Amino acid sequence: MNFLRNLLAAILGCLIAFGMLFVMFLIFVSLLGSADEGINIKNNSVLELQLQRPINDYVGSKDEDPFIGLFEQNQGLDEILHAIEVAKDDDDIKGISLNNNFVMAGLAQTQSIRKALETFKKKGKFVYAYGDFYTQKDYYLASIADSIYLNSVGVLDFKGLASEVLFFKDLQEKTGVKMEVIRHGKYKSAVEPYLENEMSEANRTQIRELIGSLWSSMLSEISEGRNLSESELNSIADTLGGRNPEYAKQTGLIDGVLFYDQYEAKLKNALDLQPEEDLNYVALEDYVRRSNKKVTKKGADKVAVVFAQGEILYGEGGPDLIGQGIITKALVKARDDDSVKAVVLRVNSPGGSALTSDIIWREIELVKEKKPVVVSMGNVAASGGYYIAAGADKIFAEPTTITGSIGVFGTVPNIHKLASDIGINAEQVGTNKNSVDYSLFEPMSDEFRNVVQEGIESTYSTFLERVAQGRGISVTEVDSLAQGRVWSGVDAKRIGLVDELGTLEDAISAAAKMAGLEEYGIRKLPKYKSGFERMLEDLAGAGARAKQELIQDEIGPEAYSIFKELKSAMEQKGVQARMPFVINIK
Repeated sequence: MNFLRNLLAAILGCLIAFGMLFVMFLIFVSLLGSADEGINIKNNSVLELQLQRPINDYVGSKDEDPFIGLFEQNQGLDEILHAIEVAKDDDDIKGISLNNNFVMAGLAQTQSIRKALETFKKKGKFVYAYGDFYTQKDYYLASIADSIYLNSVGVLDFKGLASEVLFFKDLQEKTGVKMEVIRHGKYKSAVEPYLENEMSEANRTQIRELIGSLWSSMLSEISEGRNLSESELNSIADTLGGRNPEYAKQTGLIDGVLFYDQYEAKLKNALDLQPEEDLNYVALEDYVRRSNKKVTKKGADKVAVVFAQGEILYGEGGPDLIGQGIITKALVKARDDDSVKAVVLRVNSPGGSALTSDIIWREIELVKEKKPVVVSMGNVAASGGYYIAAGADKIFAEPTTITGSIGVFGTVPNIHKLASDIGINAEQVGTNKNSVDYSLFEPMSDEFRNVVQEGIESTYSTFLERVAQGRGISVTEVDSLAQGRVWSGVDAKRIGLVDELGTLEDAISAAAKMAGLEEYGIRKLPKYKSGFERMLEDLAGAGARAKQELIQDEIGPEAYSIFKELKSAMEQKGVQARMPFVINIK
């Protein structure tokens, strides 16, 4: 019976595999047939900017990949910015419509798109925005528009920023599963939720000042875009003055309350079209494919941009994880390529493995021996993310970048109480005094804690030395700025952790200037597996994903996020240089 069942399963598997290959073949042939057709852009067109997929700084697709864009779940910020830049000088594109966005990007990424739209407007072209619902981030982006419109039964969320931190001390005591914590840094509160039931004053202070600085940066730009003072905007937020469409219009947050067909009439008017004429929309994804073929920077000499995005883990890494494998290969390639005259490291990471961070830091030092290195910080470049940035010749951050967090910690799971409660007793046997250094089933010994603490202190000292060397200040000065505290980009510049406030483009220009380049091209690294290859790998893990989705459906998204946070903490290996808390800004 088992033989027949296995045989049928094998046959079914083969049929599915052959079916998938056949479908892929048809897609491939279709792509080859349409490869030279291009995207036809009519005169008097509107570029429709709908940002409804998660945005990464970089998706790393290979130009020769025939399946490019078909299997990508994310959008590349670099491609979005390039498309807007090309559209700025495209005579066929007369304006941009921000239409019903639900921006899945960090604040610094959103700020970069907003700045690109501001440059677009300076060419005399219009930007209009329409939404059925504006989150605060959506509204921040839309505030650059010449006119903002909201559906008559829509919602505009404008109330200021807040952050929530969950604490697990009671949960540990009730379940008998706890995290043993060793740390350095009074602000290193990534581990505080395992030690306390309430937020420490140090943690409360840093979160309050951080989100206050981010909110101030947002208000400054919204104020300019909407011609409202920051005090007026704060008053609107305090009174929820945008909570319904009419209030939003009265307070000046929007320009009108319209149905979508009425919004399209506004677009036609801006294009000098008659009411009966059709609008020529160009979808962002189509325009990205077209604009990717247009090179705005050319030259035999190159500036290499190496993208490091995601948590820092020991290993190869990939599109969403920084590993020493893929990043060091990219840095070595940039270092040994004679056409590359300067390197920009784009960092978007909350940190992670201190060991991996130091390996990457060393590779950057080797690159600096041959050519200048400039860092551009994205949404977050904290702890390990700052570690790998610290040695650069120059560091740029966005005003809304979250950075700093110079500190380290270690967490070790322990289930001694749970084991005792359910009747499990573990006995250990070893050949030497420290053979059994730690057991999940026994309380952590003072000897083991001291050894781990020694490692934490050693790593922290090394971290301070790396930063002191890179920033040209004393270890004592770094320590006064460290202790695990996080800063906004604005505050980081004020205290000297970064050199300039600016975009990735600003960092590239600075690197080119340092290398003495007037004309240059851009080389982006690393190159990741294609979307098609990743899709096939995802199919192999479909069962695991289905299980995760089932758990999330059963316990709800908020409880599932707690589960993931605890699971991540249990799986961390080695000393961690990581963000001091899981920031959840609302």
